[in-house]
Amino acid sequence: MLKSNQKKFLWGCSSAANQIEGAWDADGKGTSVVDYLASSTQPNGMRYLTSRIDPKKYYGSHQAVDFYHRYEKDIKLLAGMHVNAYRMSIAWTRIFPKGIEDEPNKKGIQFYHKVIDELLKFGIEPIITLSHYEPPYYLAKTIDGWASKKMIDYYLKFVKTVLTEFKGKVKYWITFNEINALQVPFGIMTAGGILMDINDTRNTEQLRYKALHHQFIASAKAVKLAHQIDPNNKVGCMIASMYTYPINSDPLNVRNNQFALQMKNMFCSDVQVRGYYPGYALRYFKDHNIKLDVSDSDKRILKEGTVDFYSFSYYMTNCTSTDKNAKKVNANLVNGVKNPFLKTSEWGWQIDPIGLRIYLNDIYDRYQIPMLIVENGLGAKDKVEDNKVHDQYRIDYLKAHVKEMKEAILDGVDLIGYCPWSSTDLVALSTGNIIKRYGFVYVDIDAKGQGTYQRIPKDSYYWYQKLIDSNYLEK
Repeated sequence: MLKSNQKKFLWGCSSAANQIEGAWDADGKGTSVVDYLASSTQPNGMRYLTSRIDPKKYYGSHQAVDFYHRYEKDIKLLAGMHVNAYRMSIAWTRIFPKGIEDEPNKKGIQFYHKVIDELLKFGIEPIITLSHYEPPYYLAKTIDGWASKKMIDYYLKFVKTVLTEFKGKVKYWITFNEINALQVPFGIMTAGGILMDINDTRNTEQLRYKALHHQFIASAKAVKLAHQIDPNNKVGCMIASMYTYPINSDPLNVRNNQFALQMKNMFCSDVQVRGYYPGYALRYFKDHNIKLDVSDSDKRILKEGTVDFYSFSYYMTNCTSTDKNAKKVNANLVNGVKNPFLKTSEWGWQIDPIGLRIYLNDIYDRYQIPMLIVENGLGAKDKVEDNKVHDQYRIDYLKAHVKEMKEAILDGVDLIGYCPWSSTDLVALSTGNIIKRYGFVYVDIDAKGQGTYQRIPKDSYYWYQKLIDSNYLEK
């Protein structure tokens, strides 16, 4: 277990390989599921899976922001912000191009050694996500991705390789990014390509929970493996916060919201932190005729492979209501009822800093293990003026959330770090383009990847630098 009296708070920021690296087929890299997702050129358009790479279409992951060739400059910019942590991911297909190879791709290994060494040179702690929405496309086509038990062994081969390669360099690991996202219909990247779109006839709860069970087993085995390879390794789960409030105090709404929180927000972490399927989930499976093959061996594996810390993304909250006619908002891949007390971003995401404090308290009270914020940020259409980006709106957003984060720490929450999204601008998960920007550093490309790729630190970059230097949490 991590200890609450660790020497330093992890002030950092985050990214994902498929959203920043580019070089999608360079140096032996194979294609991931994301590489087959054509990008939308519309601000709110969804990307979609294609059966082949169409040269007439734009695929955001293919170039992204070219971190692969510019990592030294980008890490130097990170260091200039005075962060001491960086949450990143390793692209599975850079290490095993198809996922089935006996030996890893040496050039992929070498690349991540260079990235990690560069981070360590500046005193930046790497926090590495092992699977961030980009399993090998070959495994999606040949074994139906995470619908197959075979996926577990392919994943563990990858995990063992990187844990061994980077032993002594990396201490913090995350098994799956936003693992609970597999519960919602949009499961293309999470499930490994088996769910082509929301209207796919195979896109059923039965299939999604089957795939999720395989990920639970893979995660638990990865935790044990990490501790065996290096007892200093700390391994966490990663949950997409889908926190909700009842729209009013009607007990029916309160109970409806309680169940929504259990299934959407607590279920995956209950399994990964506590090591077993909770009763409310078992009843849900029974009531909805969802049948999972959970053996006694599986139960033992889950119990033995519980995580060391709880990490999560937090962007917004929603309300729930039993009234089917209640006004809805559709943001962050989930639907909810509009909260009349909250403002929204230009993408309709409800801004709720106090919700972060509530969330931290609720989760910590439930599990009593260290917590780590690995995503939090504001997407906006930033503009360059005289080679500067004045993003006061982002500063206001982050400032309000950091304030509530500090309050939660004063409440007694064992929070070990804050890594907002994102380091540089990057291609968005939902659209595959860069119209909605999150970074502390602006990257000069447009929705089709055209531009100079120049990096420009935004006003928020310098604000965050000063915040870190101010010993904010000690005041």
